[in-house]
Amino acid sequence: QVQLVESGGGLVQAGGSLRLSCVASGRIFSIKFMGWYRQAPGKQRELVAGITSGTSTNYLDSVKGRFTISRDNAKNTVYLQMNSLKPEDTAVYYCKAEISSSALYVFRDYWGQGTQVTVSS
Repeated sequence: QVQLVESGGGLVQAGGSLRLSCVASGRIFSIKFMGWYRQAPGKQRELVAGITSGTSTNYLDSVKGRFTISRDNAKNTVYLQMNSLKPEDTAVYYCKAEISSSALYVFRDYWGQGTQVTVSS
């Protein structure tokens, strides 16, 4: 019923930039929180950046000042601009959204399939 599709990952040298996009489609009535998570090999998935429907944002301490999250509500899309990338940013990045499919406002979490970000030193 609802799908999240990420794009924009890839291989970049340290100090470079990438912009991730995540589009939500399907039966969508309302989107509350949207966020980007990442999971490196052998590590737990962690929240990198999140944005509410009111555009309040929060960031993982290690990415503050380098990453910027934004959203386009008309397009049901969330972005993550990543600058000054470091090798330790290497991970699979996942998009998550809290979506209600009706006016009952019952929200559930949806996840994208993930996109690989690799930063070489």
